[in-house]
Amino acid sequence: MDSITQITLGSAIGVAVMGRRVPVWKAALWGAAAGTTPDLDVVVDFGDDILNMTRHRAETHAVAYLTLVSPLFAGLATWLGRDRGVFKRWLLGFWLVFMTHIFVDYLTVYGTQLLQPFSDYPFGRGSIFIIDPLYTLPLLIGLLACLISRSTNRWRWNTLGLALSTLYLAWGLGVQQHVQAVARQSLPPSVPVDVPLLASPSALNSILWRIIVVEPDRYHEGWYSLLDAEPVVNWTSHERGADLFEAHANHPGVKDLSWFSHGFIKMHEHNGDVLITDLRMGFEPSYFFTFNLGKPGSDGVLDPERVATKEGQRPDLGRSLPWLIERIQGKTAEPPPQ
Repeated sequence: MDSITQITLGSAIGVAVMGRRVPVWKAALWGAAAGTTPDLDVVVDFGDDILNMTRHRAETHAVAYLTLVSPLFAGLATWLGRDRGVFKRWLLGFWLVFMTHIFVDYLTVYGTQLLQPFSDYPFGRGSIFIIDPLYTLPLLIGLLACLISRSTNRWRWNTLGLALSTLYLAWGLGVQQHVQAVARQSLPPSVPVDVPLLASPSALNSILWRIIVVEPDRYHEGWYSLLDAEPVVNWTSHERGADLFEAHANHPGVKDLSWFSHGFIKMHEHNGDVLITDLRMGFEPSYFFTFNLGKPGSDGVLDPERVATKEGQRPDLGRSLPWLIERIQGKTAEPPPQ
């Protein structure tokens, strides 16, 4: 999730766990610091844009490593607060802040390597968009009400915010199951029923969902709103660049992005350069993660030592936002403007 959400969630968890044992502001500040700590890995440059993508949310988001780090945070908070009697409570608080951080990250589509160092599998559910005000606002309002209030029951506001935001996560998981079922029932006749399918919410909401289906030679993109008149997904089909996959299957960038995206990728050529795109984030033809692998040599092979460079682009909000609003309301079934 975005940094504001993780800071708010960390603060809310800190306040909930510490309760009256420490001042509310202190629990909120420590929770905020711990809540944003795992995302500091973005400052590390691995020397290649594909590696920078695939190494984000790796060791810093692993259950094992964060469990080992929790006592260090708890010890520091206890030492600075000069109150040894709350070490165990700080330990529980920091551990829960870290675990909730990686859990909500897992619910996004990006990919979180929860089981490092035992496995580098990138878990990504895709049931919530990376920025969703309907998740963040209850947390933020409940936390602020708790901080501002002078009532002896001030912690109830924070608890209410956590409860509402948690219910929203459960809502997203349930809706995702429904959307996936609708999508599979709407598959084109030529597409196998067991084809890889991914349904994830569109920006800032959980009403409109984007569905991607990947076959060896092509992929299909569809949209479904809970407010659509009929439970049907209309698809648009696109070439996936099967010849390029075959020619460059052993390139490290192709292998890394294929692994990280679970195969939801496409390849194409532009001005002689070979580009590879993660289909999970963005929509046709604008994707956040497109990487330039360079030009093939005279032997038709890409240089494996060449650094991959990111060339992704954000959708044109001037054209896509009005469509998004209409599509959420079920007023159109047309694909987004190109």
